[in-house]
Amino acid sequence: MADFFSRRFSKFVWLTSHAKASMLKRAISEGILIEIIERGAIHHKDKNHLWCFLQIEGRLDNLICAAIFEADSLIVKTVMINWSLESET
Repeated sequence: MADFFSRRFSKFVWLTSHAKASMLKRAISEGILIEIIERGAIHHKDKNHLWCFLQIEGRLDNLICAAIFEADSLIVKTVMINWSLESET
């Protein structure tokens, strides 16, 4: 069963075990992840790979970014903190 459904993408979202471990380590709740996916900026690396990222109020470790593989569903591969687009391109 999928972890949740994204209205923005109209797709189910799956979290890899690595993404779940990253979220736990970085104190990122599922609610914050949903907010990032639903409201965050999007940068496409290629046809199927993208980053969703958002500044979360009250956190000092911003930007928070989800690395995602997009196909019939969204697969969150990892979640990062203190992220910058410049370092990923």
